[in-house]
Amino acid sequence: MLTNTTRRNLLRGAAAMSALSYSRIYGANDKMRLGLIGSGERGRGDMGKFQKNPDVDVVAVCDVYAESIDKAKQLAPNARTFSDHRKLLEMKDLDMVLIGTPDHWHADCAIDALNAGKDVYVEKPLSLTIEEGPRVVKAARVNNRICQVGMQQRSGKHYLQAKAEYFDTKKLGKITLARTWWHGNTYHLRRAPASLQQLPSNLDWARFLGPLKWRDYDPQQYYNWRAYLDFGGGQVTDLFTHWIDVVHMFTGQDIPFAASAAGGVYHYKDGRTAPDTINVLLEYPSEMTATFEATLAPGVTGAAVEICGTEGRLLIDRQQFTFTPAGRGAIPVVVNGGSDLDLDHITNFLDCVKSRKMPNGDVLIGHRSAQASHLGNIAYMQKRRLNFDTIREQIQPL
Repeated sequence: MLTNTTRRNLLRGAAAMSALSYSRIYGANDKMRLGLIGSGERGRGDMGKFQKNPDVDVVAVCDVYAESIDKAKQLAPNARTFSDHRKLLEMKDLDMVLIGTPDHWHADCAIDALNAGKDVYVEKPLSLTIEEGPRVVKAARVNNRICQVGMQQRSGKHYLQAKAEYFDTKKLGKITLARTWWHGNTYHLRRAPASLQQLPSNLDWARFLGPLKWRDYDPQQYYNWRAYLDFGGGQVTDLFTHWIDVVHMFTGQDIPFAASAAGGVYHYKDGRTAPDTINVLLEYPSEMTATFEATLAPGVTGAAVEICGTEGRLLIDRQQFTFTPAGRGAIPVVVNGGSDLDLDHITNFLDCVKSRKMPNGDVLIGHRSAQASHLGNIAYMQKRRLNFDTIREQIQPL
């Protein structure tokens, strides 16, 4: 006689085998059928990039706010609509999903989609907490699914050129310091419009909160959720995750052994819990430190990564990179970028969906870069230097 536990294990095994057995082989004229989970501004923007590929057909869109669904439907008029991502994932004629939800939904939506046998493109950061990351990695590996995290520098042509020419060849010598900064990102200063000051009848607030503890509707926590640490990690997980991923990509170091941070809400006394000014310091086993600084204070802008070695330094942003050899009077080498990083990254994902090759921003890479950012935030919140076990990937107790 089967116990309840045995039944659950069998059902889980059957689900996993079903996902494993599903690996569609695309013909020359076959469409790749996409579902969008999280139809807000970023989700719709990513969806538009997917639609530039003639092989993609958007067959479903999902959101907790009907107005966002209506806007997505304007771009994909034939798509079915859902308010619960689990119902979307029941569609048999669905190959892959794009997850553009707020951060606190990323891991659950990705795991559900992977277990349903879908390939996944999920916006960064992969996780809300360090503990969520390995769960998503496991779901991708067990179900043999492609899972790309939206860290688009991994597919940027001038980023790949910089890596090949200056890091793969060790042209910078020994890397000792990586400096990153991202000032004045106005997305973290958004104000809810008049239409959201009262809870709209077609917005499911309870569903939006999902795994988080209950709180009454707050227009700012819905519209500008990045400013609240319950929903995400503020500037650190939104912006530093991009830049520390570039550092990881170039140096091959992706697990820091220590983290410290300082900052606070110094200027915008508007109820936000994420700091408007922050400094993070990470230490890596290769005898390298990586720093991040960011402020939302008016008049301060700019974003870049600078990596310093014994033979020179390389400065890179989303437009170009500059290599300056060591020595007084050295002549810098400037290389312009110019490609659409988002489109390049989505194209890489679609190529891998067809070929089943590992994508540029694979889920494990996404976990490691999100983890580094989380360590910075935890150090900030706990007001202490963290020591991190790089083998077990666990914060060491005091």
